[in-house]
Amino acid sequence: MQTPGSTDSDKRKLLSVLSHASIFISTLVFSIGIPIALLMVSEDTVVKANAKEAINFHINVLIYGAIIGVLSFLTLGLAGWILGPILFLFHWGLAIWAVAHCLSTPNEPFRYSFIFRVV
Repeated sequence: MQTPGSTDSDKRKLLSVLSHASIFISTLVFSIGIPIALLMVSEDTVVKANAKEAINFHINVLIYGAIIGVLSFLTLGLAGWILGPILFLFHWGLAIWAVAHCLSTPNEPFRYSFIFRVV
């Protein structure tokens, strides 16, 4: 038997995880659309905070990817071979950490380290 608050906690957990896990879908505009939609639709403050953080993370990954792309072009691919795996580990590692945090402590929004917050 579920308590009345457990469905809200499960919903919060699902929506927060969806915000952060959307980065795994692709690096296209669609993946950033999920946290934007959750930010606009949700009334929960924790879900909104997680959606904002996920949007900021998406923007940072795109900016870092563009910088690595330009550096790779200028160095004939050398920077891409060196910095590409680092961005991949940064991108996936922090997103997995965010999902794990949302699953373990759903009442506390996750804050990424090493990112610029635009939203």
